[in-house]
Amino acid sequence: MSIMTATRNRLKEFKEKYFLIHSHIAPLAVFRIAFGAVMLISVIRFILNGWVKEFYISPDFHFSFYGFHWVKPLGEIGMYLVFAIMVLASLLIMVGLFYRISIITFFICFTYVELIDSTYYLNHYYFISIMSFMLIFLPAHRYFSLDCVKNSSLRITHIPAWCITVIKLQLASVYFFAGIAKINSDWLLHAMPLKIGLPPHAYLPVIGTLLDEVWVAYLFSWFGMVYDLTIAFLLFNASTQRIAYFFVVVFHLFTAWFFSIGMFPYIMILLTIIFFSEYFHKKVLRLLSKFFRRDESELSEKILPAPNVPFLKTRFLILLFGCYFLVQIILPFRYLFYPGNLFWTEEGYRFSWRVMLMEKAGTTFFYITEPSTGRKFEVDNSKFLTPLQEQMMSTQPDMILQYAHILQEEYKKQGIKDPEVRVESYVTLNGSGSRSRLFVDTTVDLSKEKESLGAKTWILPFKKN
Repeated sequence: MSIMTATRNRLKEFKEKYFLIHSHIAPLAVFRIAFGAVMLISVIRFILNGWVKEFYISPDFHFSFYGFHWVKPLGEIGMYLVFAIMVLASLLIMVGLFYRISIITFFICFTYVELIDSTYYLNHYYFISIMSFMLIFLPAHRYFSLDCVKNSSLRITHIPAWCITVIKLQLASVYFFAGIAKINSDWLLHAMPLKIGLPPHAYLPVIGTLLDEVWVAYLFSWFGMVYDLTIAFLLFNASTQRIAYFFVVVFHLFTAWFFSIGMFPYIMILLTIIFFSEYFHKKVLRLLSKFFRRDESELSEKILPAPNVPFLKTRFLILLFGCYFLVQIILPFRYLFYPGNLFWTEEGYRFSWRVMLMEKAGTTFFYITEPSTGRKFEVDNSKFLTPLQEQMMSTQPDMILQYAHILQEEYKKQGIKDPEVRVESYVTLNGSGSRSRLFVDTTVDLSKEKESLGAKTWILPFKKN
């Protein structure tokens, strides 16, 4: 048998196994419960930490994502109401009650909050938004749910395999593109930023002294790259799933231990169990049934196949998910259309699963010039921004530009006609010789520069030495 024929047969087997055949719905039901539970914990944690007020109520200004300047916070009562709705929606998703309404509501509320201010962008916020969007179109409530208790005719036991495979592919893409992103000289040849990020944890027991060693930073860097590139393939393979999941747990617990990245490690640990067999998920549901003293008839082995879906609806879903994954493939590579060092300019950086790839810090001074008099003065950034907003703005060009426009409008209100806004910004990237470099062309009046998806010509090129 030729290599071409063998490859064709393997692809045919993969397509039939993961897309065409009908499989048990238990993995999707467990995923719904896990997703709802971890979202419930995450939203409550966010509220209890006081971040609703700190991030969305207290600031006078917010940094919008391009094209979403119309998304604004709703005020104190409105924002707390939005988070209260998310708590309720998460709970209802978990138990499978009013599922369609709950998942749509959660998606809208969570994505709305995420879009208010790019200061707080995190990869796992983006992941939650797109995952909740996917769940809108999947029948995750049609087994082991209160919707089925209310209406037994909803209950089914088998669904097309693609309903589960699309979730696996989304999880796989997070890992795989994170691995591709690590194939760069800073990460592999210079162990950056781990060479900077690990030594501060040398106080930890047992392994603390090792974290000061340079070779450990290189080991972690190369392991992280290999892990991200291969873990999805190992999870898809039944014979390697258990050892792969062991590494998933160890990897994410270590990142949670060393770095402040919120709930992301725990979200990935919990949701990655969807790769396990339907037998495993049936066992999980039986344990949950006993724990909550549910009627075990809900887990009857009687086969109840999914009803035939109208042809047009099937084609719509295939087209929808096809377009969705095409976008997911394109987004991580859009940086190729921009000149310069990606980590320096950050053009095409977000929404591409680039996790912990750089250590960047900056100090930015804004100067207002009154054209009619030539009067020039420095802006006190603390009068307009919170410390976190100023910190994030100082290294991200799109936020620097937005802030320049904010300042222009604010000083217009104070009676300065057509104020000019210039910036003196110094940024250090992954150590870069422990020396800050001038980031923005100081001669450019940023108040005249337009926001767009095009390359920002006023960003100075990065010079390593």
